[in-house]
Amino acid sequence: MVQNHEIEKKPRGRPQVRCDEDTRSVIIEAANRQFHENGYAAASIAAIAQEAGISTKTLYRLFPTKGDLFSEMITERTERFLLALDPGTLAVADLRQGLERMLMAYGMLTLSVDTITMTRLVISESDRFPEIANAFYEKAVVRTNTLMENWLHKQIDRGLIALDDPHAACGMLRGMMIMEPQRAAMLRQEPPPKIETIAARAKMCTDLFLKGCAL
Repeated sequence: MVQNHEIEKKPRGRPQVRCDEDTRSVIIEAANRQFHENGYAAASIAAIAQEAGISTKTLYRLFPTKGDLFSEMITERTERFLLALDPGTLAVADLRQGLERMLMAYGMLTLSVDTITMTRLVISESDRFPEIANAFYEKAVVRTNTLMENWLHKQIDRGLIALDDPHAACGMLRGMMIMEPQRAAMLRQEPPPKIETIAARAKMCTDLFLKGCAL
């Protein structure tokens, strides 16, 4: 008696390959870990590619230099802040609610362990690699500052606040929100603040700021 055995059919063609966008995300996460663990100078492209599970050829195709990779990593981090501040939501929020929401998102970005560690890296290695300081300043500092300053201008246009110098006022607002806890964490005197502390600080800064400029 002959038994019929079912033959397992293997799918034809090449296995599915990640799209470039997904591959870029995997690379950025791997680079983030390598930069955190080893610093910018010591983080090698080969190690990043290995951790991402790709070839160095693929990595160089998507990010021609380590500087490009670092810049994109900072951009991706800043995008999280921008996404947290949906323009539509901010547009309909009242003055106090909008400012507190913006400061909370800013605090969550700048006072996170991840950002504190990356800021230390930039400060310590920027003399040797000025491109990382440029990327950090342009992709993170300038972009977040611009969004917050634009929001202040909109509140002035709405007749809700009065500011002689919105640019300077925005800098003071940011400093009031993060300077003390950021400095303490940078110098390893205190751990980065927890979410409840950031929320309380955002509320306090909102109250102090609006007492000085609300109409």
